[in-house]
Parts: sequence; structure tokens; C-alpha cells
Amino acid sequence: MTRDDLAEIVAEKINLNKNEAKQVVDVILRSIKEGLARDRRLEIRGLGVFEVRDRAARQGRVISTGKTVAIPAHKMPVFIPGKILKRLVNT
Repeated sequence: MTRDDLAEIVAEKINLNKNEAKQVVDVILRSIKEGLARDRRLEIRGLGVFEVRDRAARQGRVISTGKTVAIPAHKMPVFIPGKILKRLVNT
């Protein structure tokens, strides 16, 4: 499903035109991105949790050459599905 597909569903469900629905979807997605950029945790009941985790520095390997490279510490956005979403996916 793409952002446009999601906007189309929103437009149908709450009786908006497609441009208004795209704006709604864009605001929601932008808010999630901005929150994660500020290291904030976002919990949406029934869906899951978006959060940022720290990844430690480590050694990696280039598969084609076998050369070892240093991978610096960095932050990683993570999504943890909620119980309801897990149940929906598995039924």
C-alpha cells in the first residue's frame, strides 16, 4: 500500500476529496517523522509503538571483498507491533 492508496481510503472513509485526504496523511506521517527525529516515542493503541534505539558501534564486513569495516554508533527507528495488530496479521 502506498501513501496515495492510504489517502484514497481516508478520503472514502471520512468523505474528503483526495487532496484533503493526502494532506491529512502527510500531516500524520510528518508528525511521526518529526517525533522520531526528536527521540520521542509514539504509541498508537491497537497498532504499535514507534521509537528510536541506539545502535552501538561494531565491525562489519564487505561481502564482496571480505574486508572488515567499522560501522559507527547510530540511531535506528524501530516499529514494535501491538497485540491487536499481531493478532490481526496471524488470523
